[in-house]
Amino acid sequence: MSEFWQALQDYPFLRNALIAGLLTSVACGIVGPYVVVRRIGYLGGGIAHAVFGGLGLVHWANTVHGTSIHPLLGATAFALLAALLIGWIDLSGKRSADTAIGALWAVGMAVGLLFLARTPGYALDLTSYLFGNILMVDHSDLVLICILDLCIIVVGGLGYRRLVTVCFDQRLAAMQGQNVPALSLLLLVLVALTVVALVRIVGLILVIALLSLPAAIVLPFVGSMFGAMMLAIVLGALFTTSGLAASFVFDLPTGAVIILLAGLVYFLSLGLARWTKR
Repeated sequence: MSEFWQALQDYPFLRNALIAGLLTSVACGIVGPYVVVRRIGYLGGGIAHAVFGGLGLVHWANTVHGTSIHPLLGATAFALLAALLIGWIDLSGKRSADTAIGALWAVGMAVGLLFLARTPGYALDLTSYLFGNILMVDHSDLVLICILDLCIIVVGGLGYRRLVTVCFDQRLAAMQGQNVPALSLLLLVLVALTVVALVRIVGLILVIALLSLPAAIVLPFVGSMFGAMMLAIVLGALFTTSGLAASFVFDLPTGAVIILLAGLVYFLSLGLARWTKR
């Protein structure tokens, strides 16, 4: 691994990748425990794949009409729209939430593919968002990920107690006079922002794994959501850093290596949790 640390000093793109991994670990660590406790990973999956429509739209506009919109801005707009739409359908109870999520999942991907088909040339950059390419992160990506992190920290911090109550017991939250529907929508907005921060790192296909696995590993061993968040941030940082190093040394896809490391530790944690209960 010494060659990796030496390469960090020589190659700016590798330093950008490391910083991006650390920044996204913050978002994952804060939002991941909410996702695991509330069991809304499937909602996150719908939001993640709806993002592809925004990426396709921005890529088409930039290529055909000469605009200079950052792809993550289009991803953010579609992610927030999908989060609010999914939340409204889920809270209204008039339609099956699973069906709506599946529809958004498919429609988002279809819209992205249609815009991709109407765009001349090969969309290598757009493909990197689909499968993830942390080595292509540039300064503008880092700035946007920092902004997303700040939004998640501020909103998550201000609404921490209320969000925790809603995650564990919605009836109790309602009895306390809290606006449960609004807090549920706020939680989905946080998930949407985290998804956008992650798409450059592991891609839309693997984003839910990195969002939920660090939190799923630590939750059985801690007694508070705040403690789970702190440990999940540390784990996320370890997974992204070690995955980046391993992929650099062995010339492997970084996103896939990060997820494999997280998955391996998760399955080991299941055995450890069962052993400690005994």
